[in-house]
Amino acid sequence: MALQSMTGFARVEGGDDSLTWIWEARSVNGKGLDIRCRLPHGLDQLEPVVRETAGKHMGRGNVQFSLNLGRGESEQGLTINQAAFVRVAALARELQELDGINPPSLDGLLRLPGVLETGSQGMDDLSEENLAAIRADTEALCSALAAARAEEGARLLGLLNTLVTEITGHVEAASQSAGAQPALIRERLETQIAELTQGKVPVTEEKLAQEITLLATRADVREEIDRLRTHIAAVRDLLSGGDAPGRRLGFLCQELLREANTLCSKSSDTGLTAIGLDLKVAIDRLREQALNVE
Repeated sequence: MALQSMTGFARVEGGDDSLTWIWEARSVNGKGLDIRCRLPHGLDQLEPVVRETAGKHMGRGNVQFSLNLGRGESEQGLTINQAAFVRVAALARELQELDGINPPSLDGLLRLPGVLETGSQGMDDLSEENLAAIRADTEALCSALAAARAEEGARLLGLLNTLVTEITGHVEAASQSAGAQPALIRERLETQIAELTQGKVPVTEEKLAQEITLLATRADVREEIDRLRTHIAAVRDLLSGGDAPGRRLGFLCQELLREANTLCSKSSDTGLTAIGLDLKVAIDRLREQALNVE
């Protein structure tokens, strides 16, 4: 199964001469599958259908579904709400008699809310055929959303692979830098001893070797580098295949960052520390992008 993003958008339109509808679905990242529906009044029975259909196409993400209805061309006529018109006209006459204001114009009265109605305002008379068609379009909508998430997933996969390559480069640079640390430690220790004793207190080669070994052991990052390589290999395996690797990818990013932090804390060289910081930045970018993976 190809890598899926949790980000996507889909839109499906349908209708006939009497009714039109527009389904829309927007998806963003989330820990689980959280579905929310905005449905017209009286169509709450569609929500279980939406949830069941969505669950067949996606496993994670915050998904917002919305349905908008409108009357078809044959039902687009305007009607006057006579009761509302009579009430506002009577009120206008009362105000005119009390304050002597000019009478309102007809177009002014018609602009008042509730006076002029369109055929789309009442949706209580939907036919069974309309309901069945609207319900069937949930499948088309979820399929389109899944396709959009897959398309975004393909783009995301390229970015993730680029970041993994960058992280690999930093790890190999850290390995090379760490290999030079014993020599650097010896040079630094000899300089410090010479500055402190000013050559008056001789230090045996054996004692110097013991101190160098102790410091080198504390600064040894070979285990961290080996674990970083192992985690990188696991990330590559997840990206090359597997079903919904998002959670496992997030866990591996945590482990990568843990090893990078340990590497920086053990470093006794500014060059290795700089590499470690670049490594942490790249891992954090990988973690941010991994949040979008299903």
